[in-house]
Amino acid sequence: MALTGREHWKKIWVGSAGNMVEWFDWFVYASFATYFAGAFFPDDNPTAQLMNTAGIFAVGFFMRPVGGWLLGRIADRRGRKTALTLTVTLMSLSALLIAFAPTYAVAGYGGAAVLLVARLLQGLSVGGEYAASATYLTEASAPERRGFASSFQYVSMTAGQILGLGLQIILQRTLSDDALHSWGWRIPFVVGALGAAVVFYLRRAMLETEVYEEAASGEERGTMRALWRHRREAFLVIALTMGGTVAYYTYTTYLTKYLSNSAGLSKETATLVSFTALIVFACLQPLAGRLSDRVGRRPLLITFAVGSTFLTVPIMTMLGHVGSFWPALGLALLALVVVTGYTSINACVKAELFPTGVRALGVALPYAIANALFGGTAEYVALWFKDAGIESGFSWYVAGCAAVSLVVYVTMRETRDLDLNRVGSGREPSSEPKARLAS
Repeated sequence: MALTGREHWKKIWVGSAGNMVEWFDWFVYASFATYFAGAFFPDDNPTAQLMNTAGIFAVGFFMRPVGGWLLGRIADRRGRKTALTLTVTLMSLSALLIAFAPTYAVAGYGGAAVLLVARLLQGLSVGGEYAASATYLTEASAPERRGFASSFQYVSMTAGQILGLGLQIILQRTLSDDALHSWGWRIPFVVGALGAAVVFYLRRAMLETEVYEEAASGEERGTMRALWRHRREAFLVIALTMGGTVAYYTYTTYLTKYLSNSAGLSKETATLVSFTALIVFACLQPLAGRLSDRVGRRPLLITFAVGSTFLTVPIMTMLGHVGSFWPALGLALLALVVVTGYTSINACVKAELFPTGVRALGVALPYAIANALFGGTAEYVALWFKDAGIESGFSWYVAGCAAVSLVVYVTMRETRDLDLNRVGSGREPSSEPKARLAS
């Protein structure tokens, strides 16, 4: 029996709250990088400092496949609740390490080494968090509301970033620039660690999903052998993630730096643009998720890919020449509206591809691989193009990734009406647009 009403919302809230803290910690690294880059690396080249911190940011993504495999396996074998509790514990530890890492002046590159370890732990945690959260939110929902419910994954992810940017705005207005570069950048990591402790308490009392509990006891769960039997779906996850993750990180984590370093806006104005745009972006997710429950997942994915393929270059070109808040905000909103076609439903689309016994691992590992190759490197690639004097090349790179995903979206099957209890059994119902499952 699918959950409805108060119990359904409680599951969404508890799952989303943890996801919010996870991504608060994940994203404050990127948003505060301009302040702490000089604390861990020599200060002779500001762009090189940012490239070093971006490189460590990317390293965290390369740990995500390991986290996806390990925590996805735990989620399939021990339950979604167990995996979600473990991920937030790891994130709290990593935030504390960054908060108290020694600077270059105190320990040389020792501080950078601590930063690297912390990012590896964050990558391990987030690699499992995405899949466990996506699986949990999808399984906890009635069939006709899966798109709506799973959209809260990106609501919570974006909320975490909004909180991080909001805290940055507050600190920018209450602390001097010297104080922020000296010690103020440590504050958000302390806040993140405390938030994770609260969510750990909440997740200990969360309920397991009925879909997981009702799965056949003899089913092979969470193994690579079981995943290999669904390798087509695994490769599909990598391909459909490629364009979406590059676009998402371009217009979220990298946008503030792009507006500051390339367009010439002040750090405060660039931060405010990102903060305002992300609030609107978060509000759009449930609306788009609900729309997908009515018209299907593929129309939204195709709309995103077409828009990203043909609009990225003009949007990024104009963003690079904006001189004030309002034009920058308008262009950022246009870009994020396009990206919503992917972010609002990608969690449920991936979860709907796999059977219960390998659903978390099937989402986690290929998604983490795609993020390691494309999402985690997006900012570094952007800065590489900038350092090479061909900054516009990055826009074409983003558009090209979206074009590849467009081919996948056009050719993949619709997943909206698939029964999660029957996926992979060879007895899935037809995905005709008008076919609807009873709740």
